[in-house]
Amino acid sequence: MSKRPTLSLKPKAAPAAGPKLRASHHRDLKPAVQTRFKTGLKPDSLAFALLGAATAALHVEGGIALPQALAAVFADTEATPQARGAIQDVAYRAMRQLGRSQALVALMAPKAPEPLVGALLACALPLMGSADDGPPPYEAFTVVDQAVTAAAAHPDTIRAKGMVNALLRRFLREREELLKTALLQPAARWNYPQWWIDSMKTAYPAQWQDILATGNSAPPLTLRVNTRKGTVEDYLKLLEGAGMAAARIGPSAVRLAKPVGVHLIPGFAEGLASVQDAGAQLAAPLLDVRDGMRVLDACAAPGGKTGHVLELANVDMTAMDADEKRLQRVGENLDRLGLRAALHAGQAQENGWWDGRPFDRILADVPCTASGIVRRHPDIRWLRRKGDALQLATLSGKILDNLWHMLKPNGKLLFVTCSLWPQESEAQAAAFAVRNRATRLDAPGQLLPAGGNEQDHDGLYYALFQKPA
Repeated sequence: MSKRPTLSLKPKAAPAAGPKLRASHHRDLKPAVQTRFKTGLKPDSLAFALLGAATAALHVEGGIALPQALAAVFADTEATPQARGAIQDVAYRAMRQLGRSQALVALMAPKAPEPLVGALLACALPLMGSADDGPPPYEAFTVVDQAVTAAAAHPDTIRAKGMVNALLRRFLREREELLKTALLQPAARWNYPQWWIDSMKTAYPAQWQDILATGNSAPPLTLRVNTRKGTVEDYLKLLEGAGMAAARIGPSAVRLAKPVGVHLIPGFAEGLASVQDAGAQLAAPLLDVRDGMRVLDACAAPGGKTGHVLELANVDMTAMDADEKRLQRVGENLDRLGLRAALHAGQAQENGWWDGRPFDRILADVPCTASGIVRRHPDIRWLRRKGDALQLATLSGKILDNLWHMLKPNGKLLFVTCSLWPQESEAQAAAFAVRNRATRLDAPGQLLPAGGNEQDHDGLYYALFQKPA
């Protein structure tokens, strides 16, 4: 049985778990630790952010996706919008450097800390310059002081405040030596579970280091310009007028030089643009939609690709997803864009939701391990198991076979996954084509995650099939 790297730094067997369909599809949130810490900490203090982030990190250890973990912390604390932003920033940094933090604490602590203490240390260390990612965001001694203050404010950590102080101060004194020793461990060097590193080496022997490094970087904020409402050139001028530097990195893709909240994006509320990765923006054009076609977006939530298809042509769109709550987001996104689709909650591997009328085009963005989007969801690497890819590939195969029966003769089905594992991507596509005697058309295949001036996108896979007449 594979082991899960734990925030408590105490090795333990991973609990049995089924496949996780998307980052938001984890089991119901059951607090791993007391979340209501009304302790007198000022919401705008770093101590408050550290304790909130550590609490969220413990939820991740329990199998909860980080966005849901953060939502629980925000609901259970008196966090201001500014405090929420600080908690989120600290938590995401912790996930990106968890392997390194674990190794450092293991070197310094005589025994494994209690869970929340270990999580607090894992949140504090990345703020002290323990990685080659630019200058640390806070003065080191400020981090030490605020981490100790945070430890003193919670009943689960108050008795360990002396240990927190001692370990962080030791790190300051012996930083170079401790990092040198810790980085001898691959999990600390790359900040991924060992099985993930080994699997990446096997799948991509020439590119694995670049792939892992890209996954540890902060993602860009990329927009898709709604060409129904204006040109990319006009939108770039709108951004320039708002004092926002941006660059075009795709036919409709614009990357902001500095990420901002969606409420600050010019024209966002009016539907002039949507947030969507540049790689994900390839899906809609590949479908080759035309006015009047009947189109299905299966596994549609949150609706980015649904909206893009509708921006390209006046089609009869059906958007389906298994999660009713996430399906509501599809409707909200389409409302913002001024577009419409028939929304259906249902399982793509079943037929109960289908009215029996075949589709001209089907977009199948199937469930997967999401290994290609870890720079956006750094907790994924700690939530996944080595066997998840096989389980999800089995489910995705059933979905593709079922959707194929809903496609008109000469119709096209686009298979999309945000996984980097071949068993979920190329192996899946090849097996599907053989089972269904499907004709493969030109498509990008595997896109490896890339960050640069001209290319900046997540890791996705595309395969396009046409049904015989």
